[in-house]
Amino acid sequence: MPPSAVEDFSYPGAAKILATKGIELKKGDGHVLLADCDPAAEQIRVLTVKDDTVGRAGTYCFRATAATGFITLSLPRVFALEAADHPISADLTANGQTATIDLPEGGFESVGEGTVGGAQSVLVEIRVTG
Repeated sequence: MPPSAVEDFSYPGAAKILATKGIELKKGDGHVLLADCDPAAEQIRVLTVKDDTVGRAGTYCFRATAATGFITLSLPRVFALEAADHPISADLTANGQTATIDLPEGGFESVGEGTVGGAQSVLVEIRVTG
C-alpha cells in the first residue's frame, strides 16, 4: 500500500526564497502568500531594516487569498506593519518575549525598533483575521 499523503503546511520553495529574497517562510495554509510588492495592489506590507549582507529587503509584501489565513516565518528587524484589505494579527518576538499586534483593515503600526526605545524584533507569524 502506498504511503498516504499528509499535508504538513510547509511553504513551497522556502529554501530558494530564503536564498534569493532573505526571508525564511516556514508554514502556512496557502491563504497568505509572499508577493512582489505593487504599490497599486492591496497587500500586507512588512517594513524591515534592509541588510544586503544577508539579502534582506527593506519591504516584504504578502497577498491574502481568503478572509482568514496564516503564515509562519522568521523575519528579523521588522519596524512597521501595514494591513491592506483585511484586518491582520501578527506575532513578533524580542528578548525572549512574544507580542501580538492587531491591525484593522488598512491599518499601519510601528513595531519593535520602529517605536521609541523598542527592541529589535523578529516577525514570526501573520494571520489574516477577517
